[in-house]
Amino acid sequence: MKRSVRTAVVAVAVAFTAACSTGNETAPAPVLGNDGIGDGGDREWTTVSAEEAGLDPTVLDAMAAEAAAHGSYCLLVSRNGRIAGEWYWNDTSEHTGREVFSVTKSATSLLAGIAADDGAITLDAPADRWIPQWRGTDSAAVTVSDLLGNDSGRYWSMASDYGDLIRAADRSAYAVGLDQQAPPGTVWAYNNAAIQTLVPLLESATGTPFVEFGRDRLLAPLGMTDSAFGTDASGGGVSFMGLRSTCRDLGRFGELVLQDGTWDGRRIVSADYLDAATGRASQDLNAAYGYLFWRNAVGPIAGAVSPLSAQQVAGRADAQMVPGRPEDLVWALGLGGQVVQVHEPTNTVVVRIGPPDPGAEYDHSATAKVLDGIRN
Repeated sequence: MKRSVRTAVVAVAVAFTAACSTGNETAPAPVLGNDGIGDGGDREWTTVSAEEAGLDPTVLDAMAAEAAAHGSYCLLVSRNGRIAGEWYWNDTSEHTGREVFSVTKSATSLLAGIAADDGAITLDAPADRWIPQWRGTDSAAVTVSDLLGNDSGRYWSMASDYGDLIRAADRSAYAVGLDQQAPPGTVWAYNNAAIQTLVPLLESATGTPFVEFGRDRLLAPLGMTDSAFGTDASGGGVSFMGLRSTCRDLGRFGELVLQDGTWDGRRIVSADYLDAATGRASQDLNAAYGYLFWRNAVGPIAGAVSPLSAQQVAGRADAQMVPGRPEDLVWALGLGGQVVQVHEPTNTVVVRIGPPDPGAEYDHSATAKVLDGIRN
């Protein structure tokens, strides 16, 4: 990465970490439960050796050593729905819920998909159907899809997204009240405030508080009993960050994506929505972005605060999040190297959780190394 781009990314991370540590963020304590892979579906995790999973144990050991060297809390590798490697460090156990920052966005994406499957929202409909404050304004043309694809054109600045939004007592009210900066579909920005407007949108559409909807329709059905969505100082839900989770729980989340939205035979979110969220770019400005999920597709990558790998330069027409790796890698990513990686062709899921240390430089290129260990 060019020095200027790398410096910008680190500056954002430092500002965001500082804002989070001084803001009004609160998150419900995770409710401890069983450690099976799906308390809601009666399907339990099975732990096997790397060899039994068709993986090279030396590759997994090297991945674990790299994760440990970067101060990680945990690392989990699963294949074909079975844990092939699992490590914990720094006073963390399989039940220790940690903040996973923008991985929350991908969970929010699935909640939008569930609401769309229910018929509560329509992705190509104007968002002002559920956010009445935008009616008759320049934001009236913004669709739900624009919010999910980060090309809404809603106001974005470093000071707003990584300062004022974090400190706002009512983050939804702050986000909804921002101006329209550009016509939708004309710019791409990693826009926390725009994503936060999905909270009032989903609450209006479903008639259910965001945290309750997320718990009842996503976390509980997957048996993610050590996970909880966060709230702000007003008690309102937060959609762009705030999820507390564990490697095992996020492994279940990854398995849901891997299985096209089904969990132990039960449909949680439609395969059509998951294909739209992860299978293709949601807009023409950033090939690496679906609906609040990251992709390894080759093409232009926009946005100064995109989570780029050390080799990546934003703005290239032939860019790739992790150069040389398969284009069908999919990630939920968060500040500080929070990673849920899904690769359908190899039936692998990799989860890493760690502290928000911008200097640690752990990123998703490290989890992609699992592909080097595929034996059969």
